[in-house]
Amino acid sequence: MDVKVTIIIPCYNQGHFLPEALASIALCDSSLYTVIIVDDGSTDPATTTYIDQLDRSKYKIIRQSNKGLSGARNTGILEAVTEWVLLLDADNKIRTSFMTSALREVESQENVAVIFGDGEFFGDWKGIRKQAPFNLQKQMLGNHIDACAMIRRSIFQETGYFDEEMKLGWEDWEMWFRIAFKGFRFHYLNEVVFDYRVSEGSMAKRVYDLKARPNEIENYVYRKYPDKLGLSHVVDYTSERFRKTPVLFIIKLIIRTYFPGYYGKLLRENKIRNGL
Repeated sequence: MDVKVTIIIPCYNQGHFLPEALASIALCDSSLYTVIIVDDGSTDPATTTYIDQLDRSKYKIIRQSNKGLSGARNTGILEAVTEWVLLLDADNKIRTSFMTSALREVESQENVAVIFGDGEFFGDWKGIRKQAPFNLQKQMLGNHIDACAMIRRSIFQETGYFDEEMKLGWEDWEMWFRIAFKGFRFHYLNEVVFDYRVSEGSMAKRVYDLKARPNEIENYVYRKYPDKLGLSHVVDYTSERFRKTPVLFIIKLIIRTYFPGYYGKLLRENKIRNGL
């Protein structure tokens, strides 16, 4: 079978996590993939030493000055020659079924651009990050697709690469919009396909440490697509509905939250209006 997937691993001072990421890859069908590791200007001697010692017959190593996560991913994508790329952060792991399930399900679906599935948290958080089939309206309210996804490489030539101005994170959120706005399809795998590490130093925690960070990221994306996005419209709509009938609004919200079965029954009987 021809190699179909390039696994791209950006690494900045995370050499202590790389062995686990690479061990998870080693359990996968080796005929399906090749691996590119982009050392994004690491300054940690343990990281550079570990990468130096990797077998170059198994891994392609690219070293560059620090460009951030988007820049490192872009470097790997530009070096890839396979039909698909799989993005894997250095501190995460993939499941053995990810590539086989993905390739089997989309073999005859040429318009599928992104394949994604569920994740499982490990480290400081435990639990399943449950995804769902792609919905653009839901995606506009927040990112529901992790960066650990398989993307058809040719898509980047049509939509552009990761935005290297987005240094604070959520660059994958912006990329999913760009792909969706071009009309390409997303395919959801209803299974756990990767493991997501949460630790004190992880980007996910850093972004949410201060309200200013998510606010800055969201405002940047809204300014980039002013004709398509803007959470203020959702807030204004909800506020106006609440202002008109505050008591009924709260009652409806309670029913929807705590009694979803009864809420669904009322909807089917057209006794309430859908939405808040």
